[in-house]
Amino acid sequence: MKWKESDFNGGLNKVKAILIYGQDAGQVDEFCDKAISKLEIDKDNLFTLDSDELKEKQDALFAEACSPSMFGGSKMVIISNAGDSDAKQIADLVECPGLYAKVIVTGNDLRAGGGLRTLFESGDDIAALACYNDDAKSLAALIRKELSAENGIQQITPDAMDYMIAHLGGDRGITKGFLAKIALYVDDKKVVDLEDVEKCLPDTGVADIDDFLYSLTAGYIQQTMTALDRLLYNNAEPNMLLRMLDIHFKKLLTAVLDGQLPRIFWKVADRFNKAMKIWSESEIVSVLSRLNELEKQLKTTGMPAEVLLRDFALKLSVRAAKLSVRRI
Repeated sequence: MKWKESDFNGGLNKVKAILIYGQDAGQVDEFCDKAISKLEIDKDNLFTLDSDELKEKQDALFAEACSPSMFGGSKMVIISNAGDSDAKQIADLVECPGLYAKVIVTGNDLRAGGGLRTLFESGDDIAALACYNDDAKSLAALIRKELSAENGIQQITPDAMDYMIAHLGGDRGITKGFLAKIALYVDDKKVVDLEDVEKCLPDTGVADIDDFLYSLTAGYIQQTMTALDRLLYNNAEPNMLLRMLDIHFKKLLTAVLDGQLPRIFWKVADRFNKAMKIWSESEIVSVLSRLNELEKQLKTTGMPAEVLLRDFALKLSVRAAKLSVRRI
């Protein structure tokens, strides 16, 4: 079955397994957390593993999923970062007659007609829920909800709203974290203005984030590495920066496919416009694939995240600079 958010809220108890996938990794995580909360899953009844571990831990997975809890209560199994190559093993699990636990499978932007989506979309007692990036309309609604009178906010100025829409929306988790910080920051005066937003988005300074992302895709090597140095010096999390790079390249891909500049903050428009001339669709898709691999590498190899991020950022900015010479 294909699900929307309303189906998830009302039908969680009616299915035995759910595929939660899409570009918005933060929203995927949010739905996983909601499922754990709604079904009242105790931590002792929760079994999680990455898709890379499916073959190695298949026996343990089936043992956990097909046996009642020793502690009482409902059980849940979560398989993260799944892809179409995992469809057969996951099908064997969710179709097992002795399945006891609720199964949650998460993935990135899975293709229509692929093994995983076909499995979950065509089942009667399993479902697939897509998590798409917030557009300007849905993002504005989310901002108003999180910065509402209920949360002590009486007004959001128009320029503050425009600025947030331009800088947020690629990841629901990051967006809500930033909005929570703004709500705390303006608690006394009850009004959100542009100056407040500039100070709060993101934690390490929106100017440095913008400089890092937009300089990188425009091929400005020195500016990219200087901005990255500042971000890391101010304790920016490498994983968060990788996720924001992923969001940025997806925004660039959409712009390249549409052939027009999206709604972005005016200070970075020139660099983004240059990046649209530099990067082709196939090259952006290749970078997005490498970003996905790098995120998995950080989780599984134990290699220093900062070292990997610096190396990746330098290579990408150098590549953009070379492409710029050839194409502009």
